[in-house]
Amino acid sequence: MTPLPHMLIIRGLAKSYEGARGRRVLADVSLELAAGEYVAIMGESGIGKSTLLNLIAGLDEPDQGSVTLDGAELTGLDDDARTLVRRPHIGFVFQAFHLLPHLTVVQNVELPLKLNGASAAAARDRSSEMIAAVGLAQKAPSYPRELSGGEMQRVAIARALAHRPKLVLADGPTCNPDPETAAQTLELPRNQVAASAGAGILITHSAAAAATAQRVLTLTAAGLQRRD
Repeated sequence: MTPLPHMLIIRGLAKSYEGARGRRVLADVSLELAAGEYVAIMGESGIGKSTLLNLIAGLDEPDQGSVTLDGAELTGLDDDARTLVRRPHIGFVFQAFHLLPHLTVVQNVELPLKLNGASAAAARDRSSEMIAAVGLAQKAPSYPRELSGGEMQRVAIARALAHRPKLVLADGPTCNPDPETAAQTLELPRNQVAASAGAGILITHSAAAAATAQRVLTLTAAGLQRRD
């Protein structure tokens, strides 16, 4: 059987922050994900998991190393070029959600679709589909301030997946109190990766969330290790 091509290749990523208490956050982190592969990364708080996702998405620049997505190297591009790659190809679920407070739920989810050129009708149809998929159809006209933390998280997942990205990066989704809805929501990023033959990385402290991935890795000071 011919092996699947690598959708995401990370080579030797390192990042340090300067200042009075400057420190090295990541050192020599490498990872390869085949097309259609979805992995979970666990690790102690402060070990650099969120920093790793920010470097992969081009939201921050590494001190050294490279990130290649679907054959195109992203490292070294300027801010505008990284934005042009990120906007259509990457879906990011932020730990702090980053929903726009002046937009309703449906408008927040529509945003990446409209930025990528979808018509108003197509954006509304797809956003409604994704909002229903995370169990929040009745909340579509609500504003973020009217939602619980768990509901905002589910909106963030819907928004990240709405434009069918090739690379899904999810920083810290946790289980919703409703087990059935939680299971359905946590499976959405994995299903998107499979449907697009893309790649996905889930950062989590939750064993239940990690169980939705095909393999689980642990980030340590020595890099990524296979979790037994």
